[in-house]
Parts: sequence; structure tokens; C-alpha cells
Amino acid sequence: MTEHHHQSDPDRTRRGLARWMHHLTWVALLFLLTLFFTDFVEDKRNPNRNLNLVSHDAGEVVLQRNRGGHYVAPGRINGEPVTFLLDTGATQVSVPEALADKIGLEKGRRQQTMTANGVISVHTTQLDSVRLGGIELKDVTASINPYMPDDTVLLGMSFMQHLDMVQRGNELTLSLPQ
Repeated sequence: MTEHHHQSDPDRTRRGLARWMHHLTWVALLFLLTLFFTDFVEDKRNPNRNLNLVSHDAGEVVLQRNRGGHYVAPGRINGEPVTFLLDTGATQVSVPEALADKIGLEKGRRQQTMTANGVISVHTTQLDSVRLGGIELKDVTASINPYMPDDTVLLGMSFMQHLDMVQRGNELTLSLPQ
């Protein structure tokens, strides 16, 4: 009759621990790469994402163009943080409906508006304040668009028309007129 010992083999325990540490190392490495890659991609999409952290002269903002050729920057509507996409082809500031609901914008009358994808129905609204870096405008006309897929706000001419704009290379300088 053979006797079974239920003692663990020290080499087997070490191998199991080594295998577990190997897997844990790979998980940690993948996590760190994901963090780095996410920041890298976000920097390419929005090179101005730290705009609110950088001190600017009051009344002036310098934006860097992203890889897609657009100017994307953080800002605030009625004190709430948002991401803007500057769009000189848009008549008004256009806020996605989901974001408008989240920040408590009041829906005004319905109106038809022409977009690159055709005519759509939007709601009018008035924004108490719109801030981009060191520039803040009060009582800005905007629309609430139910068809915009994400939380990016189109910063249209109802805001931009009040600013001086100078583009040099990949930089756009916006300033309040003197």
C-alpha cells in the first residue's frame, strides 16, 4: 500500500508563483501601454487639451491645429466643462442634445437649419457664458442639436464673429478686438 502525501512540492509552488508573476507583469505592462497610448491619441486629437491649465493673457488664446487639421480645445459653457471644435462654417454654437440636457440648457423654439448633411430641426438656446482660455463672452446664441453623436460642441460664428482671428502655420490666435 502506497502512502499519499498531500504536501506541496516546493519546486511546483515556485513555478506556479513565477507563472503568476509573469502574467501579472504582462497585465501591468498592458495597462501602462494603454494609459500612454490613450494620452498619445488624445494629444493628437486635441493638442490644446491643457489650455485651461496654461496661463493666457486675458482676451487672447493661441490654439494648435490637430492632425486632422481642426482646432479642438477645452472650454466652458455656463461654467460647465466642454470640448469645443472651432467651426467657422457653423452659423451658431451647436451643442449636442445629450450634453445640453446634462448641463441644464433650456430648449427654446424649434427651427430648421442647414448642415453638411442636409436640413435638420434644432432648438434655439441662449448661453449665459462661453469661455475659451482667457476669452469669455456673455449671452451667446446657440442651438441644441439632437443629431450630434458625441459631446463635442461646434464653436460657430455666434461666438467667433466677436473675435479677431490670425492663422499662422498650425497656430490660430483668437483675441478680443482692441
